[in-house]
Amino acid sequence: MKTDEQDRPDVALRGIRVIEMGQLIAGPFAGKTLGEFGADVIKIEPPGAGDPLRNWRMLKEGTSVWWQVQSRNKRSIALDLRSPEGQDIARQLIASADVLIENFRPGTLESWGMGWDVLSELNPGLIMLRISGYGQTGPYRDLPGFGAIGEAMGGLRHLTGEPGRVPVRCGISIGDTLAALHGTIGVLTALHHRKVNGGKGQVIDVALNEAVLNVMESLIPEYSAFGAVREAAGSALPGISPSNAYRCVDGYVLIAGNGDSIFKRLMQTIGRDDLAEDPGLADNAGRTKRVVELDAAIGVWTATKTVVEVLDALGQARVPAGKVYTVADIVADPHYRARDMIVSQTTRDGYALDVPGVVPKLMGTPGTIRSSAPGLGDDTDNVLAQLGLSEKDVDVLRSKGVIA
Repeated sequence: MKTDEQDRPDVALRGIRVIEMGQLIAGPFAGKTLGEFGADVIKIEPPGAGDPLRNWRMLKEGTSVWWQVQSRNKRSIALDLRSPEGQDIARQLIASADVLIENFRPGTLESWGMGWDVLSELNPGLIMLRISGYGQTGPYRDLPGFGAIGEAMGGLRHLTGEPGRVPVRCGISIGDTLAALHGTIGVLTALHHRKVNGGKGQVIDVALNEAVLNVMESLIPEYSAFGAVREAAGSALPGISPSNAYRCVDGYVLIAGNGDSIFKRLMQTIGRDDLAEDPGLADNAGRTKRVVELDAAIGVWTATKTVVEVLDALGQARVPAGKVYTVADIVADPHYRARDMIVSQTTRDGYALDVPGVVPKLMGTPGTIRSSAPGLGDDTDNVLAQLGLSEKDVDVLRSKGVIA
């Protein structure tokens, strides 16, 4: 089932076959990442509407443009997993796969006869990535969980927004994406372990709330050591000073002047040599005590200048700073283009679409966009033929609605 390109020596995951059963964001993002580095990703979708992401947000030619990014480098088979025949075909696919990705509620695969006990006996080398709201164990395992709920339970939502106001989301489904990235790390780790330890597979259990908690930096130890409950702080970075967003004549800039030498250069640039040489501000601890004073001083300076003027001055002083970009700014920025982070992808409907490039950048085995996102069931016949089913078998399954 692998493509010719997967045999190239510069394809990192050549020969790795992934069966993706997930929908929407978390599971499919993990599949996307593996596919970009050469894995053969076969996506199983329900006949009819397919993955709901096909119809999320803005549609072009009847399909979400988000789908065009999330499902590139994948093959689609439309298969009814609720039918015995569909479950049998899925088991056949999994029997020869390296990785299975699923993000159903715990117990769903077991109800279809595809629990770990069954699948690991069928394929001892199988690596099974399971992404769910709260994990496969624990008192909350059966509760429905979305990324937004994981962000709330993981502590992130409490910190986003302005002090004293309603918590806000960061604007994207960050909880799902964090879970997907943790899952991808788990898959790659398990593939290495399988290679050097006798070919044994294993389950990777990723909970949305735990993936969020894992990136919450000093949140837990500060509470343990000091009883400190970190609160929302708007655009500031509490305890790291100065680091904030500052208003200019025509917008905002982010300035990170929290390094000791960087702070001095920042203060000299804004005409506050007195603060640059103040011994009480020589380190972060002292600056944090006077953060209101420092933010006010920086704000007075930026308020009289344009964003470009601020960035030019701070660039010359080697102070980290950046404009708060809109998507229009991102697409117009030559640096993104130079690093192939905005690339053109032709969809199967025939139109060109600007999409994000591949991250991370591997010099020896770079990720690629080998194929555009599939239509629902585009690869059903081909995948089933490779399983050994005849045209007659396929016609019968189609007539029963098992495939589409």
